Amino acid sequence: MTDLKAKEQKAIEALRMFEPEDEPYFLCYSGGKDSDCIRILAELAGVKHDIVHNLTTVDAPETIQYIKSIPNVQISKARWKDGSHKTMWNLIPKKMIPPSRIQRYCCAELKERGGRGRLKITGVRATESRKRAENGGEIKIIGKEKTTQKFMTENDINFQLTNQGGVVLNFDNADSRRAVEHCFRTTSTMINPILNWTEDDVWEFLHHYGCESNPLYQCGRKRIGCIGCPMQGKRGMKRDFRIYPKYYANYIRAFDRMLEEYKKQDKICKTWNTGEEVMRWWVSDINEIEGQTMFDGFDLLDV
Repeated sequence: MTDLKAKEQKAIEALRMFEPEDEPYFLCYSGGKDSDCIRILAELAGVKHDIVHNLTTVDAPETIQYIKSIPNVQISKARWKDGSHKTMWNLIPKKMIPPSRIQRYCCAELKERGGRGRLKITGVRATESRKRAENGGEIKIIGKEKTTQKFMTENDINFQLTNQGGVVLNFDNADSRRAVEHCFRTTSTMINPILNWTEDDVWEFLHHYGCESNPLYQCGRKRIGCIGCPMQGKRGMKRDFRIYPKYYANYIRAFDRMLEEYKKQDKICKTWNTGEEVMRWWVSDINEIEGQTMFDGFDLLDV
């Protein structure tokens, strides 16, 4: 616990150091264990913060109920330019392709939005993936790359570049506060207080402060995400659709509208003819389709 206490204190000190003077932090809250960590840390630090959940429309019902049980959580809905509600069900026809590990437009459009011009607190941890370890930092600044790098260089501020073009700093850099104050209004600037925490650290911290967390963890879930998320693999997708059949049906209807969009734009879809066929491809372990007959006898949700 000693090492975790040191990490906790470092995170609290960082949140206090970078707290904006004229407005609250924008705390990105998903309803998962890492989000609960940063929520509790912000409370312990005594910093002003808005807790905001971006509604994806494919969050599990248990997750939504848990989020609603947390005091002062704001639920934000994505909007199209005409002001209408942006959902997974109208986003799929718009993009004309199912979301995938490569085509993660759903995250960008529904989950990772909001907080523009605000200093954001996220629950990103380096141990979650190699990509996050390579491209993350305790402070991450994205946008206006040339001007940002020029400011850092001219002011002798130590920084590193990520593989995706962002700038990362660390809490131990004495000039980090000056850099953040300069950048966060015009860029996407994130404070990642638990970047170097392990999963064990997270659970120990939550248990210490009496946070039971999202009930889905008690059901054996290792991570909390969207229903049908391709990032969890085919087995996880099939499991989701066995548990939440209404979402399964909603996806198929969205795929049907996607194929209708092809017809409206006078485009030809050579791969699928119906939403059912899209779904069979989406959750199958077959990467390349030579013909639709390969699906004969395939039990869609069999794992």
